[in-house]
Amino acid sequence: MKSTNSEKENKIPAIEIENLTKDFRVGMRGVKLRAVDNVSFSVNSGEIFGLLGPNGSGKSTTLKIILGLLRPTSGECRIFGKKSSDISVRSRIGFLPEAPYFYGYLTGRELVKYYARMSGVPSQKIEDATEDALALTGMTAAAARRVKTYSKGMLQRIGVAQAVVHNPDLVILDEPTAGIDPIGSAEIGDAIRVMKSRGKTVVLCSHLLGQIEELCDRVAIMNRGKLAVAGTLDEVLTQRDKQLAVIGPGTPLTPELCAELRERYGIYIEDVSQPRISLEKYFLKNLKK
Repeated sequence: MKSTNSEKENKIPAIEIENLTKDFRVGMRGVKLRAVDNVSFSVNSGEIFGLLGPNGSGKSTTLKIILGLLRPTSGECRIFGKKSSDISVRSRIGFLPEAPYFYGYLTGRELVKYYARMSGVPSQKIEDATEDALALTGMTAAAARRVKTYSKGMLQRIGVAQAVVHNPDLVILDEPTAGIDPIGSAEIGDAIRVMKSRGKTVVLCSHLLGQIEELCDRVAIMNRGKLAVAGTLDEVLTQRDKQLAVIGPGTPLTPELCAELRERYGIYIEDVSQPRISLEKYFLKNLKK
């Protein structure tokens, strides 16, 4: 049985970054500042991927290279197999920046329609694409209001709507839940899950580590321009040097240990596993400046 083109494409990583380095020249003397230092990681098609790190870690520079807004000093960045500088790949990306600015005199629906046109959605499909994006982000009821009347949470949700209105394969969200309440944050989280169910790849940058832990399949953590760690949450957070015993009735780990604990303390060993720390604890413990 032959593989279809879509099946073959799903095997291609959405993002491949290899030995990525970016230097800037700063000051009157043009002193070299290395913002990204030999970073390599990949993002699989169809997954939710968290890109994390403290301020100044190189996340924003890496995102700009992925988006084709900056060229790397060395190394490569590919989007669905093509160089990130290739203009043809731009239409497959949706982006919500950290601090978006929208025209306040437009209604939410007008704003999303505007971005649909900007993103090349065919005119006969703009209405349906707009309504689908509004529904996805829970903004249909407020779509007739002017953007200048929106709360912070509504602005973020209409921002997500404009990022996905052209049905991109890769959606990059930079701090989509910054400064909004838990309900709004949960609604954006639900929208991200729907995107994944539709086969989208989502790259999520956020300082809300609990949300990252809940949503993401894999993460990459950057610190001072370097990649500190990358992998699944189990791989990153499991403490390999410790064991966690769950005490209760059940099968003992070893007959000797079970007998000793039962004789001395009257307890059974039900299970032994390796404990995990929270993503927030890992972040604070390993990325202190």
